[in-house]
Amino acid sequence: MSDEPAWTIGIEEEYLLVEPESGELITEQPSGILEKVADLHHGLVAREFFSSQLEIGTGICTDFKHLRADIGLLRLAVTEAAADYGIAPIAASSHPFARSHLQQVTEGERYQALADDLQGVTRGLVISGLHVHVGIEDPDLRIDLMNQISYFLPHLLALSTSSPFWEGRDTGLKSYRMAVFRTLPRTGLPEKFDSWAEYRRHVDILVQAGVIEDSTKVWWDIRPSERYPTLEMRITDLPTRMEDTVCVAALYVCLLRMLWRLKLENRRWRSYANFLVSENLWRAERYGISDRLIDFGKGEMVPLPDLVEEMIELVRPDAEALDCVAQVEHARTICQRGTSADRQLAVYREALDEGATDDEALNAVVQALIADTLAPPQT
Repeated sequence: MSDEPAWTIGIEEEYLLVEPESGELITEQPSGILEKVADLHHGLVAREFFSSQLEIGTGICTDFKHLRADIGLLRLAVTEAAADYGIAPIAASSHPFARSHLQQVTEGERYQALADDLQGVTRGLVISGLHVHVGIEDPDLRIDLMNQISYFLPHLLALSTSSPFWEGRDTGLKSYRMAVFRTLPRTGLPEKFDSWAEYRRHVDILVQAGVIEDSTKVWWDIRPSERYPTLEMRITDLPTRMEDTVCVAALYVCLLRMLWRLKLENRRWRSYANFLVSENLWRAERYGISDRLIDFGKGEMVPLPDLVEEMIELVRPDAEALDCVAQVEHARTICQRGTSADRQLAVYREALDEGATDDEALNAVVQALIADTLAPPQT
């Protein structure tokens, strides 16, 4: 199929930096750590909004072995560089007990301008995410697939959840990051657009009015990238284990390819209002994989593992074409053993049951996150 998109993949992960013994989130990033990471591995590394965070980006990957190797090397580089300063990274979308008001905004015009624009809202943004870019050269196809893929975003969020704690308390949500992020403007599910030109017209109204410089300030759950010919998925929490990150990325690209296949056959995924998809997003945010999502076609609630099985079969031809069947099928393992959020809660409750204080139990969660961030793939 000569007109098939490239389906190249690039991933961005945002890590929190902690003091290994106390588990505390650092407040000031050591000078030179970014340069040290870059020296260890020639991937992308950048500052984030708070000094306690940094972001890595893989290269443009053409297959999932390459992607997994890139993520592994970058995580190792960050871990080794951080160790030189007596700190450690954790891959999770929230810190179990850090106080957001103590965090320092990173120096630099962009971050200072954001803090000035958004005021108190920014103080809570001590959260980290996973962003997955997929190469789709045709801009109109990017918009068409963005309209359709929104249906599956709750499923991907449920599989990625890693933020059950906030400022020292169990929030009762598997992805509290979502509740925090939704306080920002220009977030949530994107509008449905008929074409790339229509999308650009809407964004350009805000640009011409001086509200935003460009579409990088449109923080939808999925969006066309401003810088690359990619469709960027931003809904997910950051999985703590590398193989979970690769699984989420594989499912995302295979779902896009499945929708493209339907388009070749003059078919498309049925469109549902954001009102309905948002209900499933809330359920994924609240319960992760431990409850049900709504199957709108059936008009009934279905357990997440059953929906995952359907999704695996739906994209099997695409997983075979992209040589990522094992990565897609790893979603079953996530459903069986739980997400990072499930593990964090289990570690916390087990520590309390063994007589730990609340502070000690929360620190035990951080210790588990440090270990799991660089854990080898499970066999």
